Amino acid sequence: MSEERVQKALARLGFGSRREIERWIEQGNVKVNGEKVSLGTKVSEGDRVQLNNRSVIISANYEKTRVILYNKPEGEICSRKDPEGRQSVFKNLPKIQSGRWVNIGRLDINTSGLLLFTNHGELANRMMHPSYEIEREYAVRVNGHVSDNVLEQLQKNVMLEDGPAHFDRIEDGGGQGKNHWYHVVLSEGRNREVRRLWEAVNCQVSRLIRIRYGDLTLPRNLRQRHAVELEPDVVKKLAADVSLDIDDPTPKVDKKKIYKYNKVRR
Repeated sequence: MSEERVQKALARLGFGSRREIERWIEQGNVKVNGEKVSLGTKVSEGDRVQLNNRSVIISANYEKTRVILYNKPEGEICSRKDPEGRQSVFKNLPKIQSGRWVNIGRLDINTSGLLLFTNHGELANRMMHPSYEIEREYAVRVNGHVSDNVLEQLQKNVMLEDGPAHFDRIEDGGGQGKNHWYHVVLSEGRNREVRRLWEAVNCQVSRLIRIRYGDLTLPRNLRQRHAVELEPDVVKKLAADVSLDIDDPTPKVDKKKIYKYNKVRR
């Protein structure tokens, strides 16, 4: 293999996104062959890298790019460890031979639904980056009546503490009485953004489910706390959509645990 920047090599090997690894480098937590590195440091095959007290040998051979889709229940957190001892989504994910699973976006503890994970840190970083404007769709149950004026405001401009925000689309999801469902779409992933938008117009969210990320929808037959692996051609399409070339051989996957890709109807 040719030389490549250390953050790119570690992201390729699944140790995090390039941005995350760059932060570790700046904090002095990455060494190559015993020496602390800078953002411009390059590595080649055979170099020994120490990363946050973990040691890895740079190799041209690495586990092929994989993406899994997980149905998260309420009550699970998206961090690997929690001082309060709450259940982590990572405990239910399939084992991986090298590297680690990286979140493609997060859901808060009270939100359920579709979560994506990959062993390719740069793919995760690009699929989360706002410049690619990948849509996220949620089913939201709201308490009380919501006027047409409020729905219009939510699609135009609402000022949050971290700047203006809005939903790209809102569709009526039905329901009776005080609890009414809406499907909302937005193309950025700020922390708790869906809940904060509704709260900003004095509406209380009683349930929130992510049902789509880009062109991937939550399979109806996928039980909570279960994951399925995406087909290799779907993974390559996801990468191509964010201008990333993952020209690696087709990995072997369990055909019984593959989610068939279906283009979302607009």
